[in-house]
Amino acid sequence: MTTSEGPQLARKLHSRQLAMIGIGGAIGTGLFLGSTLAISNAGPAAIVAYVISGLVALVIGWALAEMVVTHPDAGAFGSIAHSYVGPWAGFVVRWTYWAGQVIAVGGEVIAAGIYVQYWWPSIPLWAPVVVFSLVILTVNAATVSAFGTLEYWFSTIKVTAIAVFVVLGAVIIFFGLPSRPATGLANLTAHGGFLPNGVSGLGLAMVFALFSYIGTEVVSVTAAESKDPARDIPRAARQMILRLGLFYVLAMTVIVTVVPWTVAAQGGTLQSSPFVSVFGAAGIPAAAGIMNFVVITAALSSANTNLYVATRMVHSLALHRLAPKWTGKLTAHGVPRNALALSALGMAVAAILSWQSKSDAYLVIFGIAIFAAIVVWILILVTHFTFRYKRRQLGLPDAPVRLKGAPVTSGLAAVFLTGVLVSTYFVPGLDPAWQFGVPFFVVLLVVHAVLKRRQKVEVS
Repeated sequence: MTTSEGPQLARKLHSRQLAMIGIGGAIGTGLFLGSTLAISNAGPAAIVAYVISGLVALVIGWALAEMVVTHPDAGAFGSIAHSYVGPWAGFVVRWTYWAGQVIAVGGEVIAAGIYVQYWWPSIPLWAPVVVFSLVILTVNAATVSAFGTLEYWFSTIKVTAIAVFVVLGAVIIFFGLPSRPATGLANLTAHGGFLPNGVSGLGLAMVFALFSYIGTEVVSVTAAESKDPARDIPRAARQMILRLGLFYVLAMTVIVTVVPWTVAAQGGTLQSSPFVSVFGAAGIPAAAGIMNFVVITAALSSANTNLYVATRMVHSLALHRLAPKWTGKLTAHGVPRNALALSALGMAVAAILSWQSKSDAYLVIFGIAIFAAIVVWILILVTHFTFRYKRRQLGLPDAPVRLKGAPVTSGLAAVFLTGVLVSTYFVPGLDPAWQFGVPFFVVLLVVHAVLKRRQKVEVS
């Protein structure tokens, strides 16, 4: 790898910050408002969808931990793919991941702006979008420790809200409240049974459940700025995925137990969110207002983390001469501000679309983000297989952290992800995933071929 002279990425992130950063990247508005999509397809069996998707995320997390502990370099899995699979893989996976994260950042600040309008509907959408974008940019342009501290508290708010939700739900289910008797477990089998739409419904729910775990790979990107990668990365990955799985599974269980799944499936707006329903049933005043604050925090937290990882991916590409050289420069504090400026593209587009009142148009290009996220996970598993194979061929020692059961576990996860990716083609509303995703990958491969040929000409 080509290394830059002068300042280097600063290793200032603690393990507790790393775990929360991973949670921050994964828990966006989807859990609070989008979980209804999984429930509408699978009914109470959405619980099973979240369990299986969580196991796949655990495989990804441990595969990444095994690789980045051995190579705690800038670019994480992208840099490792470059070394073990080939330059084309490193180029494709990093630019794909960057594009998906940049789009997600723009989408999250638009979502935050929309929920600000819940309190102040007369405010034009572009105003909160611009303000939130500037705040997130400022935080990411400061030291990495400032970013880590803010993300820690952002994620703490989300985790606390979910924990309170689960506790209140458990009380309503088993004990009841003065104004409401205990619901018991009847809703799990009522209204068509535990699996009302059959196995096909469960399969569609897998698509939406898996999206809830996208972002867990963020922890590996922080390896180059962790104080002790060998200790912190495995610990953070384990804590993050177990917490996420516990939160998601328990939250889904509460939702489909407290209210009939047919009611929970009608969500999608703040007022109809299952979280608002449970807080309202507990007699908490202004339940919708409280959840609005939590949802805004969730969106900004996700945007903050996604911008961070997008910036580090571009910086890593610059080190391999696969991105403009100026994006590889660092400040005296070790922050790649030029890469940050490029990665702010998504927020700039979001501001323009919100100013023109065309935020719906921005949702269309989320197809790239959806397609990209699953493909990146599949390439991570391919990289892990190659990583194991080549190190064994060279007689190199095993990593101190290893994915158990590989390559069987990683192979099963890859088959599952491939099935989910193919199924998105048949899910109404997810068509852009293929319409935009496939041409995007073709363009990436062509660009890489051109860059490779140009580099050969320069050397000769």
